[in-house]
Amino acid sequence: MVSPKLFIPALLLAAASLLALSSISISLFWNQLAWYALGFSFFVFFYFLDWRPFVSYPWIAKGIYGATILVLIATFFLAPTIRGTRSWLVLGPFQFQPAELAKAALIIVLAQYFARGHVGIAKLQNLILPAFYFAVPAVLILLQPDMGSVLILFGIWFGFLLVSGLPTRRLIAFLLLFAVGGAVLWAGFLKTYQRDRIIGLFSPERDPLGANYNVIQSKIAIGSAGFFGKGYGQGSQVQLGFLPEAPTDFIFSAFIEEWGIVSGLFIIGIVMYLIWNILATGMKAEKNFEKFICLGVAIMFSVHFLINAGSTLGLVPVIGVTFPFLSYGGSSILINSLLLAIVNSIAKRV
Repeated sequence: MVSPKLFIPALLLAAASLLALSSISISLFWNQLAWYALGFSFFVFFYFLDWRPFVSYPWIAKGIYGATILVLIATFFLAPTIRGTRSWLVLGPFQFQPAELAKAALIIVLAQYFARGHVGIAKLQNLILPAFYFAVPAVLILLQPDMGSVLILFGIWFGFLLVSGLPTRRLIAFLLLFAVGGAVLWAGFLKTYQRDRIIGLFSPERDPLGANYNVIQSKIAIGSAGFFGKGYGQGSQVQLGFLPEAPTDFIFSAFIEEWGIVSGLFIIGIVMYLIWNILATGMKAEKNFEKFICLGVAIMFSVHFLINAGSTLGLVPVIGVTFPFLSYGGSSILINSLLLAIVNSIAKRV
């Protein structure tokens, strides 16, 4: 029923997450365990899902996308301000981040589009609709503001373009357009702290108590871990509160500090193994829609992993992107589990 090549890596990452969280906060441990139980139940449900309606009726994929846009609009008006952003819908004792849902919706609607239109993707008019699919949720999420999720959406969209046979001249034109867009964002949309984090990437010694504080503490946690770590509950940066956002943005650093660089390399290997098996499932799938679904999921996990792990080492700016199946957070666990369960339902047919 469940592909071990997909489920076991996710389960190992979940176990590592629970181990790290139990050392940080027992309440976070129990919350995370509940989210994993709910998320992994998707594997059973989607195993029996028939994918033919998604291929036969494009309005289903577009309906999922449209409903997500409505949720994002509602978030803009109804969400309370939490940590300077309006990114979470509060549902009783629970908080849900619709930006995570937008990632799944974008993958589904782009997979449906490219499965039918990838042959004619060289035509400029065929690139307008995918750009629209990306731009609408990106703008709504940027207004929250949540730059990290926007970059993930961009990575998903651009990844689809790269593998769809886009001519080199069009790719160069897109890159130039993105460069101009980046300059516009820098000049008129990025907040001061966001600019400082980007500048700090190239000047790591600058502002050690401000913009670069998080990365410096992360590097100390990793650098002091040694090969086998300081032991459970013995990480000084984590336990004494020097490492900010240890359960979420810097859980990779927190895990390495207590369990060592060897364990950190093991986590990296698990993620790479998971992504490879998602791609392998897509390569074996018969239908284009299923191939593109697997591609989108692999791209999303890859971008999440590269940005989160890279930020812990000071290789990319810190922008608040979760580590797949490792970081604390119910919204990301649910959506990651949902997407992986969909890939698992595809794997049973190949």
